[in-house]
Amino acid sequence: MKNIVVLTGAGISAESGIKTFRDADGLWEGHDVMQVASPQGFIDNPSLVLDFYNQRRRQLLEVQPNKAHYDLASLEKEYNVTIITQNVDDLHERAGSTNVVHLHGELLKVRSVNNETAVQDWKTDLVLGDIDKKGDQLRPHIVWFGEAVPMFDKAVEICETADILIIIGTSLQVYPAASLMHYVPENTTTYFIDPKPAYVNHQKITVIAKPATVGVYEVLKLLQD
Repeated sequence: MKNIVVLTGAGISAESGIKTFRDADGLWEGHDVMQVASPQGFIDNPSLVLDFYNQRRRQLLEVQPNKAHYDLASLEKEYNVTIITQNVDDLHERAGSTNVVHLHGELLKVRSVNNETAVQDWKTDLVLGDIDKKGDQLRPHIVWFGEAVPMFDKAVEICETADILIIIGTSLQVYPAASLMHYVPENTTTYFIDPKPAYVNHQKITVIAKPATVGVYEVLKLLQD
């Protein structure tokens, strides 16, 4: 079985109704990014940060996976598929994908402020006073600006095994995630799906300038040929 590695960004979830981070009406509107997505922001105003993610979590629980999520899950019938996502939603998993690596954390999980490995599932609002067994405050299980990306090394190892790379709905501007495509073997066939694709200097890349729900289906057809 060939190995397919899929890199996904906000664009694939946008079609499910989740706002993207970099659009004009994106999530940061009304907030400086460092206020709601940095360790210092959490120290300065933890209630603001918790409320920000509570709103995101509520929204996530109201939306559903879209056709692109389901089409990617269907690839597992014929390929070894690993999805490496910058997204903090669980839409890939809900659509049936079984091998998903979250680079930037997960919205439906929380962790101790003093132990990043003490992670637990969480689907309701998170407030000050919600603590773990040791009495430590819980925080969103999200990789904030200035924090290390703990899953990055694993993602690099996965990319090094790719026979086929599919990049979907990402600006390729957020590092270190954007550098992952450079770790795939030189001869890897690559597809880049995005309505407004960034320029990529890559010999074996097929650019599909369409939304994820359309582009992923086109790639499925190309793989069948």
